[in-house]
Amino acid sequence: MIELADPCIIERMPLHDITARYGERGLRQRLTIEIAQFAEAAGRQKIEQGLDLAGRLHRLDRRQSEPYLNHVLRVALRIIVHYDVRPADIICAALLHDTVEDHADDLSPTGRPGALAVLNDRFGSQVADLVQAVTNPVYTPESGKHDQYRAHLAASLEAHPWARVVKASDFTDNGVGLHYTTGPKAAELARKYAPTVPLLADLIARPDTPLTSQAKALILRQLNTAAERFAAISQQEGR
Repeated sequence: MIELADPCIIERMPLHDITARYGERGLRQRLTIEIAQFAEAAGRQKIEQGLDLAGRLHRLDRRQSEPYLNHVLRVALRIIVHYDVRPADIICAALLHDTVEDHADDLSPTGRPGALAVLNDRFGSQVADLVQAVTNPVYTPESGKHDQYRAHLAASLEAHPWARVVKASDFTDNGVGLHYTTGPKAAELARKYAPTVPLLADLIARPDTPLTSQAKALILRQLNTAAERFAAISQQEGR
């Protein structure tokens, strides 16, 4: 039986503690609590619709020990709770950030272009543009996929300041939470993510990144923690 969550407790718990104790149900409850404070009903409805679509598309996805939707929820919640960001389009894009990369064919028979068109029709151009900006490319054999990942990230985030906010939360959840991943997969991800830390740190620190100085400082500290974990994983692999 899933433990019932006291809203007074849920709204004060760290996100990973909510995950560990209450799972997806608790994270959904925390998001409901947070968006209830949003002034515009249309914005709240858009976020709820984004979560509904993400929930349906990711319903069978898992990330080793947890449902994949937990990651999606934490990415959106971190932006609200820790970055103090409220625009509904940004939160909606955070909830949908992996839908095109992972489930384009479920959204449209024409793959990624059609999937982005679906998001544009349902949620507007800003949401679709942000999702596109943080969607990893289809890798080609000409060069290493990790190099292509970083090149795409540098170009897309340079042009989309709000996408930096979504990617920072996504990267933090993947990087700081990498200790939840074990075996060769952890080492592979550490190699992928470690060289990205200085790139992302530079982008977050820029004046045009639409975050407060406090939020930027928090993200930079979390990126430093992620870098330390990547180094520790790499050292363990080399033993």
